[in-house]
Amino acid sequence: MVLMKVLLVNGSPHKDGCTYTALNEIVETLNSEGIETNIFWIGNKPLNGCIGCHTCSKKKKCVFDDKVNEFLDIAADYDGFIFGTPVHFAAAGGAITSFMDRVFYADLNAGKEAFYLKPAAGVISARRAGTTGTYDQLNKYFGLMQMPIVSSQYWNMVHGATPEQVKQDLEGLQTMRTLARNMAFLLNCKEVALKNGVKLPEREEGVFTNFIR
Repeated sequence: MVLMKVLLVNGSPHKDGCTYTALNEIVETLNSEGIETNIFWIGNKPLNGCIGCHTCSKKKKCVFDDKVNEFLDIAADYDGFIFGTPVHFAAAGGAITSFMDRVFYADLNAGKEAFYLKPAAGVISARRAGTTGTYDQLNKYFGLMQMPIVSSQYWNMVHGATPEQVKQDLEGLQTMRTLARNMAFLLNCKEVALKNGVKLPEREEGVFTNFIR
């Protein structure tokens, strides 16, 4: 059996903070299920937002050569993805938002399809509120990229102002473990299906419209 791999993105400016604590709970469970993992930290340096220059369609990477291109260089090697973010002002942090905007836009324009039909999930960390709105925000990326969204027994969130407090959120940590097991199951199902001749869906050429009359 091929060893499946999941890449987890830590979208917090704090490398070992609350978001990392949630992701690490997932890592431990995925590893116990025979899934290889790596955590990719986006860092705490400023990340440009997408400027819609379309250079990625020619260069096959983002015009800004930073953590986004570093991530895109390795994304195709992974079978599933989990994106973790803290809540900033009732939404995902600015850095992870810029990161995901550019990652998925560059992949689309470059035609690399590094994420096509690969299971994905968003993980949210907050002191108190804004988690469900942020959860919706992240899931929109996966829907656009035709990535099956992995769910858990509750929305994928943990609460706490410090890693120590997150470790006291027993329901949140259990939600992370359930998410990991569900991810492992879907990855294994996909592998078995492909090995037994189940083909990927037929794809049509894209149709693009707008609302100007």
